[in-house]
Amino acid sequence: MWGLTTSATIHCLSGCVIGEFIGLAIGVSLGLNPWMTMALATTLGFASGYTLGLWPLVKQGMSWGAAFKTLWLGETISIAAMEFAMNFTDYHVGGVTASSILAPAFWLGFAAAIPAGFAVAWPVNWWLLKRSIKKPCH
Repeated sequence: MWGLTTSATIHCLSGCVIGEFIGLAIGVSLGLNPWMTMALATTLGFASGYTLGLWPLVKQGMSWGAAFKTLWLGETISIAAMEFAMNFTDYHVGGVTASSILAPAFWLGFAAAIPAGFAVAWPVNWWLLKRSIKKPCH
C-alpha cells in the first residue's frame, strides 16, 4: 500500500506541477495579483492533472467519457489537496508575489510548493486508495 500510494502521489504531482508551473509563470510574468495567479495555476494544475490521469486509460481503449467517470472523484480530491498545499506554500514563501520568473523568490516558492503538495496529498491518496475511491489504474 505504501508503494502504491507513493506511486499514485508522484503521478498526481507530475500532472499538477506541469499546470501549476505554467500558471505561475504566466501570472507572475503578466503581473497578475496573487489570487488571479493562484487561480490560473490551480485551473491549469487540474487540467494537466486530469489529462495525465486520463491519457493512459484512453490509450488502453477507454473513451474520454468512460475514463473520466473512472477517475474523476479520486483525482479531484487528490488534485484539490495538492493544489491547496502548493498554492498555500508558494504564497507564503513569496513565489506568487515575485517580480518576475527570474526572481529567486519565484523559484524558492515553487521549489517549496512541490514537496508540500506531495506531503499533503500522500495521506489523502492513501485514504482514497484504501477505500477504493481512487483506482490504481495508471
